[in-house]
Amino acid sequence: MAITESQKRLVRDSFAKVEPIAEAAADIFYNKLFEYDPSLKPLFKTDLKSQGKKLMAALKLAVSSLDNLDKLVPVLEKMAIQHVDYGVKVDDYTPVGNALIFTLKTGLGEQFTPDLKQAWIETYKTMATVMRAAAYNSYDPATYRNHKYYNK
Repeated sequence: MAITESQKRLVRDSFAKVEPIAEAAADIFYNKLFEYDPSLKPLFKTDLKSQGKKLMAALKLAVSSLDNLDKLVPVLEKMAIQHVDYGVKVDDYTPVGNALIFTLKTGLGEQFTPDLKQAWIETYKTMATVMRAAAYNSYDPATYRNHKYYNK
């Protein structure tokens, strides 16, 4: 895992600041996600308020499990496989990550430093890599770096 102890601390501290504004953060996230990729909107069958709660719960679990990946990985793998049933494609993880970074930047303002941004990028990349590998047999993280959607 490429996430350093310092980055874990940054992620945990910043998420603690986002939690009190979770509903607004989820609204920002989904608005930006659908702006980045409008084709994703039909994948969300439930109302976005409840979906936002699920998003924040998943992020909370990930953040709280940064020091215990053995606990987190099976949860992410199960979630990824469920997401395939919802119609999620391997490339859909990129706009999700970009929307997450935008949301954090918007919600944290000047506190969203370059170091904090990098910490969240590493955290999300780790999560997305685990999820993509579990859900898509053809996914290879080593070759995916050259893919047109990687790190847009």
